Amino acid sequence: MTPTQLRAYVAVVRLGSVKQAAAQLEVSEPAVSLLIGQLRREFGDQLFTRTAAGLAFTPGGLRLASRAAEMLGLQDRTVLEVSSAAHGRRMLRVAASSEFAEFAAPRLIELFARRAADLDIELSVCDPGSFESLLLTRAADIAMGPLPPVAEPAISCRPMMNYRLVTVVGPDHPLAGVPASPGQLRDQTWLLGPSATNTLGAVPAMLRRLGVPEERQQIFQSHAAALGEAQRGRGIAPALSFTVAPDVRGGQLVALSGPHATAEAVWHSLVLVTPGTPSVAAELCRFASTPRAIQAMMRGVGVAVNHFRPSVHVTLWS
Repeated sequence: MTPTQLRAYVAVVRLGSVKQAAAQLEVSEPAVSLLIGQLRREFGDQLFTRTAAGLAFTPGGLRLASRAAEMLGLQDRTVLEVSSAAHGRRMLRVAASSEFAEFAAPRLIELFARRAADLDIELSVCDPGSFESLLLTRAADIAMGPLPPVAEPAISCRPMMNYRLVTVVGPDHPLAGVPASPGQLRDQTWLLGPSATNTLGAVPAMLRRLGVPEERQQIFQSHAAALGEAQRGRGIAPALSFTVAPDVRGGQLVALSGPHATAEAVWHSLVLVTPGTPSVAAELCRFASTPRAIQAMMRGVGVAVNHFRPSVHVTLWS
């Protein structure tokens, strides 16, 4: 059993097609079929069969799928750790929801990275629905954002920060200063960041609660871009209250009133509780809920930016 065989099998499982797996891996279909055949002979299991509805996996095939993803994640992590250790560095991989990554994570990571001179932190923006999979396959060391509906027993979930979601408009918008009803909110043009495309989180929950139709939703590359359009009177935008407070005080934005225009939510940090979880991930999980960390996420760390030299790598909208 080789990593090449496992990568081919995981690609077939994820995409549900040998043809699509071959295209993603940039190899021929016969090459993928050959690798799958080698696994079938080694395990003495058909692993999957083709049906009219797609691929049907055997119990052994399903077990191999989960194990293969975990093994490949451990391999990638090992390569990264060995490479970092050769240069006297440690690596922490953080998966975050788009809102948390855009508005809170950079300040938190700046403060945390100053605690260890040998620490590199890689921040990736991910759909919160994939948090558990990323942790279980060791593709991420810690995940930060909305809490999954049902957490795996192997994952520890810790409340990190309470926040308030508000809806804002430009000062000349017809709803500015007027209590908004659900019908009025539903009929507006909604200016949204990437979090609206996810299934978990305060923004998609608000959209579902109000029944906002898709044709009323405009999604931008960042939440800041959506807020900029709201300032220009193009529609309404959901926002974290602490991020728009200065603009609301200054009159550039108006927060809509009424219970339907706001929501309370909590960000959580998630780590594996099984052996092998980096201790630095557990430390960040604890640190993120401290008053000092929360203040940093909401207001910044209070140090001029040129004083910072954190080793942080940011991958946005992956």
